[in-house]
Amino acid sequence: MLDPSFADRLDALLADDDAERGRRYPGPAAGRQPVHTVYVPADRFAEHTVVEWRAGALAALDQHGPLPAVDAAAEATLRDKMAAEPIEDLRIDFEDGYGVRDDDAEDEAARAAGIALGRMRDVPRFVGLRMKSLEGATRRRGLRTLELFLESLLGYGSLPRGFRVTLPKVTSVRQVEAMVELCAALESAYTLPTLRFELQIETPQAILGADGTALVAPMLHAALGRCVGLHYGTYDYSASLGIAAAQQSMEHPVADHAKAVMLVAAAGTGVPVCDGSTNVLPVGGREQVQAAWALHARLVRRSLERGYYQGWDLHPAQLPTRFAATFAFYRDGADPAVARLRAYRDRAGSGVLDEPATARALAGFLLRGIDCGALDAVDVAARAGLDVETLRALL
Repeated sequence: MLDPSFADRLDALLADDDAERGRRYPGPAAGRQPVHTVYVPADRFAEHTVVEWRAGALAALDQHGPLPAVDAAAEATLRDKMAAEPIEDLRIDFEDGYGVRDDDAEDEAARAAGIALGRMRDVPRFVGLRMKSLEGATRRRGLRTLELFLESLLGYGSLPRGFRVTLPKVTSVRQVEAMVELCAALESAYTLPTLRFELQIETPQAILGADGTALVAPMLHAALGRCVGLHYGTYDYSASLGIAAAQQSMEHPVADHAKAVMLVAAAGTGVPVCDGSTNVLPVGGREQVQAAWALHARLVRRSLERGYYQGWDLHPAQLPTRFAATFAFYRDGADPAVARLRAYRDRAGSGVLDEPATARALAGFLLRGIDCGALDAVDVAARAGLDVETLRALL
């Protein structure tokens, strides 16, 4: 028989390990994850951007609809969603979507974008900007743009809720540490609340470092709790590996590998992973738009099925298929999820033996569907016998 004090010895031996694991892996994020991030080049961003995207999405439906495999009732729900919340997450882009301009032009664009966001009345739930990278060639330009943007924005009050900065082309852990230092310096200089940022994983060096180690996890933990997203960069990453332009896509095997590494690195940290974009836009004649819609809807569904619950949208006409595919994913899975969760709760016999981890996954699925508007909270609670708060407690 073990000495009764042995358990105390184990507690003492593992105390530091317990604390470190709790710090690094706090569990699922407490808040809502947007289903997409809309990227708008900085020189095209204005205080009416959300209004314009809403109008563009609805006009595309009117002109080129109906959507593939979407009936009239589902389309009406999509129209309601786009009327109420066409953009869940908005990123003002000063990187690839904006390009390289002379310093005076970018200075002006940074100030104008800050003013436009400050004046915006219909601010999305999440919003921010993508700065240039901290690589040597763009470091000072990125820093200046971010500071000019903040100065102009803060002239209209405090930072919007859900504000974050996207750091692209991350190639080293030290760059993430530098980003932490930058955020702390800005907080001190402008009396800001804690600044959060996203890491854009779009370089081979982020996936596999020079010493052969996978660097996404060290990068994530070097953010010291400030990281609120890992975003995959489809085309930079594919091009860096020599993938021919015609084969570069969200579903290429190299993309699946990179995103799987990101998903594993982020597990348990509360940091969501965001898929990239398709560059096939729904523009042109009806046949072209319908083909682009079918591709986008399929890719969105594919991402959702693989655990990437967020992706990029680059054009207003992508909003109908983003929401159509997302809503269909959650509605198709709602009845089975509810049935399995009830069986788990009631310890009832069924054809599937679910464990606590699966119950957490089922609760997370239903909550994501409720958060984006695909599922009704009251209906889910009535059918599952679990209200929203109880579902959240299962996570």
